[in-house]
Amino acid sequence: MAHVPSFVFVTGGVRSGKSHFAEKLAVDFVKQTGGQLTYLATGVPSDTEMMERIQKHKQDRNLGEQHWRTIEKPLRIGEAANQIRQQDIVLLDCVTTLLNNELFSSGQTWNPEFLREVEKNILTGVNEIRKRAKAFILVSNEVLHEALAGKELVFTYGSLLGQLHQQFVFEADQAYLIEAGIPILMKGVKE
Repeated sequence: MAHVPSFVFVTGGVRSGKSHFAEKLAVDFVKQTGGQLTYLATGVPSDTEMMERIQKHKQDRNLGEQHWRTIEKPLRIGEAANQIRQQDIVLLDCVTTLLNNELFSSGQTWNPEFLREVEKNILTGVNEIRKRAKAFILVSNEVLHEALAGKELVFTYGSLLGQLHQQFVFEADQAYLIEAGIPILMKGVKE
């Protein structure tokens, strides 16, 4: 059985091609290992654009030769760990949506204690899934290239997302930045 990296982080701008790249990577891993494709979806169909994006992602996965098992988990992803099996190649798309869901779903004020709890829950959830899966591919939007000054809510969100990204890259076997559909390997060795 071929060796695949156990944890891959993929980031890039909106519509950069990161989801397509991550899905292709997951399919390649399954072909090497004989595992099961598992899609951990964090999106919530909150408006027409999001409904269309979710539908497009589902169609893209269904067009492939491989079958995807989908777990919809917009909050508390650690609770999905008991559905993950050792042979699964898991793709979570995406961290920015998950963070948004966690921050806004509770109606909590964004005090430091709440923000630490959200960060801890996401990191713990990711680690629980990583322990169970053959490989875990984590997708996130790169939103930190924009000016965040003067917008406290946006700055707080961006700061927390940046901390999560740093932790994921630190722990990842491979980390990619997708620019205009081109994957740039930032960390690790191409298998």
